[in-house]
Amino acid sequence: MSAILAPVAAATEESPMTDGFHLVIDALKLNGITTLYGLPGIPITDLTRKAQGEGMRVISFRHEQNAGNAAAIAGFLTGKPGVCLTVSAPGFLNGLTALANATINCFPMILISGSSEREIVDLQQGDYEEMDQLAIARTLCKAAFRVLHAEDIGVGIARAIRSAVSGRPGGVYLDLPAKLFAQTMDAAAGRRSLIEVVDPAPLQIPASEAVQRALDLLKSAKKPLILLGKGAAYARADAEVRALVERTGIPYLPMSMAKGLLPDTHELSASAARSFVLPEADVVLLVGARLNWLLSHGKGKTWGGKDAKAWGGQKFIQIDISPTEADSNVRIDAPLVGDIGSCVSALLAGMGADWPRAPADWVQAVAERRNKNVAKMADTLAKDPKPMNFHSALNVVRDIVKANPDAMLVNEGANALDFTRAIVDMYKPRKRIDVGTWGVMGIGMGFAVAAAVEIGQPVIAIEGDSAFGFSGMEVETICRYQLPVCVVILNNNGVYRGTDKNLGGGSDVAPTVFVKDARYEKLIEAFGGVGVYATTPAELRQGMEQAIRSRKPTLINAIIDETAGTESGRITNLNPQRQAAASSSA
Repeated sequence: MSAILAPVAAATEESPMTDGFHLVIDALKLNGITTLYGLPGIPITDLTRKAQGEGMRVISFRHEQNAGNAAAIAGFLTGKPGVCLTVSAPGFLNGLTALANATINCFPMILISGSSEREIVDLQQGDYEEMDQLAIARTLCKAAFRVLHAEDIGVGIARAIRSAVSGRPGGVYLDLPAKLFAQTMDAAAGRRSLIEVVDPAPLQIPASEAVQRALDLLKSAKKPLILLGKGAAYARADAEVRALVERTGIPYLPMSMAKGLLPDTHELSASAARSFVLPEADVVLLVGARLNWLLSHGKGKTWGGKDAKAWGGQKFIQIDISPTEADSNVRIDAPLVGDIGSCVSALLAGMGADWPRAPADWVQAVAERRNKNVAKMADTLAKDPKPMNFHSALNVVRDIVKANPDAMLVNEGANALDFTRAIVDMYKPRKRIDVGTWGVMGIGMGFAVAAAVEIGQPVIAIEGDSAFGFSGMEVETICRYQLPVCVVILNNNGVYRGTDKNLGGGSDVAPTVFVKDARYEKLIEAFGGVGVYATTPAELRQGMEQAIRSRKPTLINAIIDETAGTESGRITNLNPQRQAAASSSA
């Protein structure tokens, strides 16, 4: 039985007391969590104040969704769960999008929300911001818990941490009703109630027969391919992945957030030959990558199938910590279940000194296609159109990233995402973070803030003008904390393009068109940051170089041709109208 204990004021010198606020803070600090992302308000305002007073860093945002995105990517970048604090009901709902996105992307994150009292919520008596938050959260995250008594805070936080990082990482919800914070208990007993989580994400060693099955299949391949996903980047098995590629001589294709595990300029990189290697490969080794929509579900014309549902005939080896991921879309011939570091190490150990390198004719064919496409891209990047287009603007970004390989690159948009991914090479692991599995808009400024806070290196955020609008007010947050973030908005006056017309002929602009020549750089100037209006590559280069040198919050409004870009970027096939048009012409 547990009850609300005597108030702190009643404590004596012989029997010091603690309260729910301090137990939450102490439990987080005990587990190495020293940064909180959130937005203060009832009932967590005092929690943010006290956490800061106890030496934690509290980064306060203008909107909970952006705070949640920051916590999620902090989890990806550090391997520890990022923590987001929100108020009840509307604030909780704002953070829920980020929590669901973190779960889908396998980012370890804990959303902690204050909530109304259970007895009022359960009887639906109309409390302030009344909502059964736990019930709502359960369906959208990996795990959800509620703590009602001060002596259970240590258990609740321990369970949340372990759930967030064990196995396949993901989002966890922790519900803390308002009355919990004021509960008190004996300080010594409170300390004993806290749990330092031991080995929350233990190694999972693959079965020896599974390793041998994968090796046999890989050895038989005439056209092998290694496909790296962001799970490989999260695993921090960088040395093992590099050894696997270089020892076998197998071409590799990184998904966008796996770029930099090996440099994009590596001789075995197939990034510039993606459309060639996917249908041609006969054995594909998936390392921390899922055969979801981003990889056309492992079938269709992307993989050499005759139509959208046809399998191309490849054989798959899949390394994943979750056994249920295998066979999710196509047959996985050799599932290898375990953590990525252990699985790749096991493959390397089983190869022996006489392991054959990938067939030379296949490696040469990939290299020829890659070199051809790289040369074609170089010709395009060498052009200097007026006004700028995506290629000429991103050619500058490409050079800046090459000169500053430790800088973090954040990227979102439609065309801004696709062109940046194709043009800007990455050189080090976990330096590129973007929209991930759902392809959501609005992650930009939250990701940029967390990257600057957690890594301490300059951050370059390449934003479409539409994508920036989802989180643009957080430039005030960037300025408030004086973070070394350079935001580059590729401004073509609208969603996809700025040239659409009102089909009804009325005075309203088309739904995809924005204010012409909007002066986005003025927004950051209002908060003391540096604004740059760039209409040429030279002006863009000067602005970015100055931002990197000064480490001052900077926003560059890069004006590009409003006709540049395509409908929905490279996912036009997902647009229902385009699907209908394609069907009618078939």
